[in-house]
Amino acid sequence: MVIETERLLIREFRAEDWEAVHVYASDPLVTRYMIWGPNDKQDTQDYLAAVIETQQHQPRKDYEFAVVYKATGKLIGGSGIHITATGQGEIGYCYNRTYWGQGFASEAAAALLRLGFKEQGLHRIYATCRPVNLGSAKVMQAIGMKYEGQLREHMWHKGLWHDSCLYSILEHEHN
Repeated sequence: MVIETERLLIREFRAEDWEAVHVYASDPLVTRYMIWGPNDKQDTQDYLAAVIETQQHQPRKDYEFAVVYKATGKLIGGSGIHITATGQGEIGYCYNRTYWGQGFASEAAAALLRLGFKEQGLHRIYATCRPVNLGSAKVMQAIGMKYEGQLREHMWHKGLWHDSCLYSILEHEHN
């Protein structure tokens, strides 16, 4: 599957993507709000192997995509949508910090909303971020998601309890 936007190719990950993925997956600044990382090389290779394996699942419920900047052909990050049994989906994204603040995450996330609503028939799509991750919150707001609230200390990670801000959009709210 390939999704094309104005500036991006959103495609299936391949094993040979591991070095480009590792650039951002091993970066402590990029991964500080993630529930994983920073990765070592084996972590990144294991992640890609798991993602590639899920590409074969039928019915498919997990979509993790490589995001490629068309102007340069470089893999700049990853975005995904994970579909639940209840007509909902969760989106997420992670990008090489060289490409932060340029609208790439919002462009790819908007494409994933279209995939979820138009092709998967979802009713609701949601996403979360740590309260201090203002960049991620801006992405969710930019694609029309509404703030639902804060999940208090619901996640144990890296030796601490973490809060998450919850955003969502309903199919009838999506243009």
